Amino acid sequence: MDYLVGVLGGMGPAATTDFMNKIIDLTEASGDQHHVPLLVSSMPDIPDRSDHFLNGGSSPQPALVYRLRMLEKAGVACVVMPCNTAHYWFPQLKAAASVEMLSIVDVVVETVCEAGFSTVGLLATEATVMTGMYQMALEKAGIRCVVPDDAEQEDVMAGIYAMKAGDLTEARRCFEAPCRDLQLQKAEAVILGCTETPIILAKEIREKPDYFFDSSRILARATIRWYENKTGKTLLRRSR
Repeated sequence: MDYLVGVLGGMGPAATTDFMNKIIDLTEASGDQHHVPLLVSSMPDIPDRSDHFLNGGSSPQPALVYRLRMLEKAGVACVVMPCNTAHYWFPQLKAAASVEMLSIVDVVVETVCEAGFSTVGLLATEATVMTGMYQMALEKAGIRCVVPDDAEQEDVMAGIYAMKAGDLTEARRCFEAPCRDLQLQKAEAVILGCTETPIILAKEIREKPDYFFDSSRILARATIRWYENKTGKTLLRRSR
């Protein structure tokens, strides 16, 4: 199949499923055959990205490269990774890839720039915050990035791991203080820089869609646009 998109997922499985659902939701299709063709690798055995940074756990890079090779051998033309923290290894993966890759960080920052905000908040894993990948990209674009303080960043991590364990109620509770903190820091909008966070804050996103930048949804839109550009088809729901 021409222009098959590979999804390097499993980080975590719920975030991968959420990403796939967003591609379907954002596609204007009148039948099965009009959807973007996806080949999904949802392999949860990839070592925990945050554990590597915070506790010296196994690096996920070898497993990421191995899954990338699997997708390439299966015939994909482009690979996307619906996991923000894993994008610390994006430069190495892109250098090793024989196919195109889309960066979630790049497409999110481009979207923030288009919106014209001067100060944005970031809700992400501690590892993503530590790497500075969003902060540096936003600073280069002239946008100030604020993050929760140390105690509230611990709440963010607790909420993400509660979501991974299936406890959405606890995850939502953990995110209350960090969200308030970013408002106090005058964030005009907030980047949901972990693909679990849009699931946790789904109610808030529905109530304030212009306030939250859902990284998973933005990557889904970019994936559809990539497919449109390759095929000449028009698939993206322009109003959503």
